[in-house]
Amino acid sequence: MNKYRNDFPLFKAIDERKSRENAGLIYFDTAATAQRPFIVLDAMTHFYATQNANPLRGLYSLSERATKAYEDSRTVVAKFINAASPREIVFTRNSSESLNLVAYTYGMENVGEGDEIAISIMEHHSNIIPWQFVCEKKKAKLVFFDVDKETGTIPESEFDKKITSRTKIVSITHVSNVLGTTNPIKKIAQKAHQVGAVLVVDGAQSTPHIPVDVQELGADFLAISGHKLCGPMGIGALYGKLELLEKMPPFLRGGEMIEYVTKEGATWAEVPHKFEAGTVSAGDAVGMAAAIRYIQSVGLDNIEKNDNFLASKLMEGIKKIPHFNVVGGTDGSKRCGIVTFTIDGVHPHDIATLLSDEHIAIRAGHHCAQPLQQYLGIPASARASLYFYNTEEEVDTLLEKLPLIRKWAGFKD
Repeated sequence: MNKYRNDFPLFKAIDERKSRENAGLIYFDTAATAQRPFIVLDAMTHFYATQNANPLRGLYSLSERATKAYEDSRTVVAKFINAASPREIVFTRNSSESLNLVAYTYGMENVGEGDEIAISIMEHHSNIIPWQFVCEKKKAKLVFFDVDKETGTIPESEFDKKITSRTKIVSITHVSNVLGTTNPIKKIAQKAHQVGAVLVVDGAQSTPHIPVDVQELGADFLAISGHKLCGPMGIGALYGKLELLEKMPPFLRGGEMIEYVTKEGATWAEVPHKFEAGTVSAGDAVGMAAAIRYIQSVGLDNIEKNDNFLASKLMEGIKKIPHFNVVGGTDGSKRCGIVTFTIDGVHPHDIATLLSDEHIAIRAGHHCAQPLQQYLGIPASARASLYFYNTEEEVDTLLEKLPLIRKWAGFKD
């Protein structure tokens, strides 16, 4: 897979020793944001250089080309996750906004007093706080699926016990950004639908690493972030079943999302434009589509295989180092490239700082998953997240440095 590194300006400059500020950098923070290939940057530049106009309303040819580029991008996203129609794709700023859209529209309309919303303890804050808001406003109850602390997975008994006739919404991450766990979405969807609940899936970490088919999974909603897919920041998408989107009220109100306005009120545009108020981020949508096409050219099966190989190599190495503790399951082939750990006596922030001095970039802290860290009994953790542009040699370098961290932190062992 190393041949793909030249597709990325950051890595190309590093490998060719043409980057002063990033010289020797090893980037292991893809779970936070992926790097962008030339093809994405070129697609965005091409849009702004040759197609830049406000889409959707203009009747002149330049605006029509901008509209086509924007709507073609929607089609790319729809095919990527096998949505039944491009109309089931709503462009948002990121997966956080997508989840908020569902909570503020579907949630506020369909959850009542005494109802329940079920989520897991491993959720990113973006998939917790919106549901806390809905439950507070509607006097509903937020129920959490617990995690097996050894395996990092949710026992099936949790779903059997906590998805009940009172459940209106089940919202769960496909892949945990801390544990790397891939949740059994298809089984969860079946259990949710049996009691008349809808299933919301946070696909921010899954869509860059494994094939995702919303129809096969049975998801009613799925949130995606472009920047985790090698696309630009500030663009994401919400998949929603058309019949659900059509019944939901708008999330934001203003230009472009209306059909007709009078002094007394307004009627809304058709789905998906009903949810896309104001001037759309057309250039970013084009960049996101270019990123998806690029990932498809690499092949998600190839990406998954490479991620598993590198994560397994890193995991096996970490397990041999004294005073190191893996957070979650220890099978690297089931972590989607995410390896999270702690070191006895060394704060994760210090781990990240010491490794930064060695030109290795990892993430440290609570990873926007504080309830999970509290449940596991750890205040914070260090996370290395790998992708297809990382190399075996980079993993070897990290494994050479990790045993030295306690010594650098002042321990004599």
